Amino acid sequence: MSERIPGQVVAAHGRQYMVELTGGETLLCFPRGKKSDIACGDRVEISRPAKDQGAIEAITPRSSLLYRSNEYRQKLIAANVSQVLIVVATEPGFSFELVCRTLVATQDQGVAARIILNKCDLADKIAPARQALAPFVALGVPVLELSALHGAEALRPLLAGHTSLLVGQSGMGKSTLVNALIPEARAATREISEALDSGKHTTTHARLYHLDPAKPEAGDLIDSPGLQDFGLQHLSRSDIEHAFAELAPHLGQCRFRDCRHDREPDCALRSALEAGQIDPRRWAVFRTLYQSASS
Repeated sequence: MSERIPGQVVAAHGRQYMVELTGGETLLCFPRGKKSDIACGDRVEISRPAKDQGAIEAITPRSSLLYRSNEYRQKLIAANVSQVLIVVATEPGFSFELVCRTLVATQDQGVAARIILNKCDLADKIAPARQALAPFVALGVPVLELSALHGAEALRPLLAGHTSLLVGQSGMGKSTLVNALIPEARAATREISEALDSGKHTTTHARLYHLDPAKPEAGDLIDSPGLQDFGLQHLSRSDIEHAFAELAPHLGQCRFRDCRHDREPDCALRSALEAGQIDPRRWAVFRTLYQSASS
C-alpha cells in the first residue's frame, strides 16, 4: 500500500478536488469509488499514484458540515467551518427566507453565524435593509455593515482564528469581498479553475483561501457559489423547532405532545405568535420547513 499523505481540500468541483499538502503544494485529486461525499475544507488522507495526481483515501472526522438537500439529492457546501458569514446587500434585494434557512443550518451544526450587510456606500438604501434585518438583530445575530469596495478591512479582525464560510445569493458582493481581503485570490481562482477545467465560471465551486499563509492564526475564508435556495430536507421536525431560537421558551408547552403548531387548540407557539413574541416572517419560514420535514 502506498503511503498516505495528509492534506486539506481547498477547492471542490464535481468529482475533482484540489488538495493542499503540507508546505503549500496543491494536487488535483479524485475520490475512490463512484460516490463522492467530500467537501471544501475537508481534511483528508491521499495516496499519490502519479506525480501530478492523487487519490483521496479517507476523510478525517469533521467538526461541522454545511450542506443543502431536497427530496432528491444533497449538495455539500463546506466542512470544518467555525463561522458562517451570510452576505446580503443594500441592493439588489435579498431573500429573507434564505437568511432564515442559513441560520437554521448553522444552528443545527453548532456553528456561529454573522450577517454582513454589504454595499453600505449606497446610503439611501441602508434604512430599508436595516428594517429587513431587524428580526435577526432582535434575536442577537451580529450584523456588520460595510462596503466591500471601500471598507472590507473592517471584517478582517472577525476572521482571525476561524475557518469562515461566505454564503449568500449571487450579486451580494461575496467575490468582491474576497478579492478585497485577499488580492491574490484572483490569480488563485484562475489557476484552480484551469486545473478543474471549469472555464470562466470560477464561482461554480467552493474555494478555501488563507488570509495570511505565513500566519495560520489569521484564519481561512471559504467562498461558495451564489445560492438561490437552501434546502433542509435532511432535518427533522424536532431539528427545525430547536433551530429557531425564539421558539425555545415555548417548546413543550402545547396542550398536545404531538402538536403540529397548526390548528390545534392551546398551541403555545401560535399563542406566542399572536402575542407578538415571534416575528410573522420568521414564523412563515418555520411553518414551511416544519411541514416539509420528516417526523
